[in-house]
Amino acid sequence: MARTSVTIKDVAREARVSVATVSRALNGHENVAESVRQQVLATADRLRYQPHAAARSLSSRRTQTIGVVLPDLYGEFFSELIRGIDQVARARRQHLLVSSYHGLPEEQGEALRAMRGRVDGLLVLSPYTDQPGFLVDNLPSSLPVVLINTDVQEAAYPALTIDNYSAAVAMVEHLVQAGHRRIAFIGGPEGNFDARERLRGYRDALARLAPEAPLQEFAGDFSETAGYEAGKRIAQAADRPQAVFAANDMMALGCLYAFNEAGVRVPQDIALAGFDDIPLARFVHPTLTTMRVSIAELGGQAMSRLLDTIDSDGERVAPSAMLVPELIVRESSIGAVPRAKK
Repeated sequence: MARTSVTIKDVAREARVSVATVSRALNGHENVAESVRQQVLATADRLRYQPHAAARSLSSRRTQTIGVVLPDLYGEFFSELIRGIDQVARARRQHLLVSSYHGLPEEQGEALRAMRGRVDGLLVLSPYTDQPGFLVDNLPSSLPVVLINTDVQEAAYPALTIDNYSAAVAMVEHLVQAGHRRIAFIGGPEGNFDARERLRGYRDALARLAPEAPLQEFAGDFSETAGYEAGKRIAQAADRPQAVFAANDMMALGCLYAFNEAGVRVPQDIALAGFDDIPLARFVHPTLTTMRVSIAELGGQAMSRLLDTIDSDGERVAPSAMLVPELIVRESSIGAVPRAKK
């Protein structure tokens, strides 16, 4: 059967279900038994059925497209986030329209405005401190929106955030319990919500657990280069700290490279920890202690909440939620893990 001649009625006939059931299954609605959904999907794939996008949009007034607006697309954090978003989008037959604004408010406003009329809803990650009302003023009022890691107090939008403060406190507690007192911190970009909360957690925890220890803070921007430059300064410092807590894993890995160049051993000479648990964190030597954020899960949950809101025509809006990172202790902060004897 030629692809252009296949209709939804053909799929329904071959799958032995109603046209309405085929429609629900292809659009990811929950009120379809999983066995029936798989049968419909398999039949549609076998017949090479391709829904007519324009006709479907006219009948449902939906584009089957979700807008994703991010501050950047570079790095493993954003790669994992997009992976989680895309997994849910594909399972529910949605397309993605992705835009990056490189941390610039003007470009962010342009990206948000450009989504109007082209998408059914928006996922927005805006970790930089919001200028009064800027983000809210540029969000299309007619579209469902879910915010990711965004500090917008006055916005009546559901948001998924990370408990950065408590996670940073937990990491400092771990390093102190491991015997370290002089703990340095490599921070994130100025005005970044995540970076600010992680720095606040570091300062408060160190003041409580090791009040005699000085604060040793190094500027960073979440990049490997920033971690590398900070690592070089730390390795050469006369008052070298006992441990380093980097505000994300990419900077921790850059720092590790600088330590290796300088002959500073991790963890024998200095402990090292990061934040995020990007996939690479478990494949470096030594393996990296970090706070696991489950980045892909964060993206997937945000997409699921947005699509549920869209499918209910805004009647069911998922409440905001905060994800609590998990402390993952590896070799870089406690020494090499003994290998099992063969």
